[in-house]
Amino acid sequence: MSRSTRLGFVGLGLMGRPMCERLLAAGYCLTVWNRSADKAAPLAARGARIAASPAELAGASEIVLMCVTDQTAAEAVLFGPDGVAAGGAPGTLVVDFSSIAPDAARAFAARLERDHGMGLVDAPVSGGTRGAEQGTLAIMAGGRPEHVERARPVVAHLSQRFTRMGDSGAGQLTKLCNQVIVGCLFPVIAEAVRLAEAGGVDAGALPQALKGGFADSLPLQIFGPRMAARQFAPPLGTVAVMLKDLENAARAAQSHRVPLPMSQRALERYRLLVAEDRAGVEPSALIDLLAGGG
Repeated sequence: MSRSTRLGFVGLGLMGRPMCERLLAAGYCLTVWNRSADKAAPLAARGARIAASPAELAGASEIVLMCVTDQTAAEAVLFGPDGVAAGGAPGTLVVDFSSIAPDAARAFAARLERDHGMGLVDAPVSGGTRGAEQGTLAIMAGGRPEHVERARPVVAHLSQRFTRMGDSGAGQLTKLCNQVIVGCLFPVIAEAVRLAEAGGVDAGALPQALKGGFADSLPLQIFGPRMAARQFAPPLGTVAVMLKDLENAARAAQSHRVPLPMSQRALERYRLLVAEDRAGVEPSALIDLLAGGG
């Protein structure tokens, strides 16, 4: 059954593509745009309309959803010469699933409202590509209550949980808290897997053995076996994205005078992988830093 709200989606990467597929399956009229146009072709085959620019997409949409790499990309999509702000009408709502700095989210929301009469909900996601495919993402939101409620029926097709955490920027700060936990878990899981291997334990069986106990977690169940098998492709997330998020968390913590000693140690590990030209691999590759006892 067709849904009446006209949607646009910018950013068709690892997360954006399956999110769009779910919206098309739900019957929405969906317009899409991606910097690399070839990524839009499979969605067009399923009924999506391809826009020539974010501005054209915004002109055809009541709610614009976006999921791009970082705040530089988000700013360009929103405020570039052919950006969403240039084509969207007053009253258009933007829901940004990207992970960016909280202060950037607040600035973007204020600029859209002041200069263009548009609303913005910062709504970063957690749950990875599997959550995007299954519609089980956890989405944390910042913005006006009425904007969050307007977005809720759409976001319901993508998530198992959509929680307003406060005003603009609150969703992004909550995501940084999420990334502090997850970003520190990856190197710890890598250490546990490497210890099991060195001690003659079947490291591949470690997640199943610990399932249901206090050490259990989704990262352990998903990435523990990949670490044990040294299977990092296709990547489920990247080192570059995790590093970006932890660096944003470090800056937010500094502004609030909160020490993050564990996160700083984790940051060092991700920076080592980037120095090895492995920014595009998934964080499971941290196990390789321990191969020689490092």
